[in-house]
Amino acid sequence: MNVRFHHVSTDEVYGSLNPSDAAFTENTPYAPNSPYAATKASSDHLVRSYGHTYNLPFTITNCSNNFGPRQFPEKLIPLIILNALNGRKLPIYGDGLQVRDWLFVEDHCEAILTVLQNGQTGETYNIGGGNQPANLDIVHMICDLLDETNPHSPFVPHRSLIEFVADRPGHDRRYAMNIEKIRNTLGWQPKHSLQEGLKKTVQWYLSNVEWIAAIRTQQEYQHWLAENYDKRESSI
Repeated sequence: MNVRFHHVSTDEVYGSLNPSDAAFTENTPYAPNSPYAATKASSDHLVRSYGHTYNLPFTITNCSNNFGPRQFPEKLIPLIILNALNGRKLPIYGDGLQVRDWLFVEDHCEAILTVLQNGQTGETYNIGGGNQPANLDIVHMICDLLDETNPHSPFVPHRSLIEFVADRPGHDRRYAMNIEKIRNTLGWQPKHSLQEGLKKTVQWYLSNVEWIAAIRTQQEYQHWLAENYDKRESSI
């Protein structure tokens, strides 16, 4: 039977970068800083161990932050969109200068398919969007898009809703992905720019109010918001 196990992992297994550090490559030593990142690193090691011990055919991809339609609004981008539409504060952890590499979800799906079809068994491929904005820059871009698409909103300019809150524990400062391997060996690279992906995402949330309403009524989501944002003190 022709089977290959593919494991989807994260850039967080590599730890945190300083501003001048080179982007993560597939050979960057693992240095997870959070329980989540540590469990993902452990799963990477487990997959490799099965490949070595039991000859399991496998590939691994480590991907950067995803965004796009239908993303659950505990994540930064949908949280900011939905809060801004309702005139709620836009909570930003710490100083908002944490840097992430953002990838539109459709590009991630195409990267996974590319690896499944053409990837070399036993290899790891880094996937990223090729950009490194600060979280605060992402929020500014969303606010500006909402100002443009919904100029009659009573909350324009939406940037006025930004509020800095106490940073979360162990918050890594910067991630960045070097995607030369997957680009050079498999011919994949992201098709969407950050601005294009954000515009598609904002438009999807504007057009799917019933989906949003269903999410907002979930008690678990309301509890998560209270624990992670509402109960945090302002950082200013």
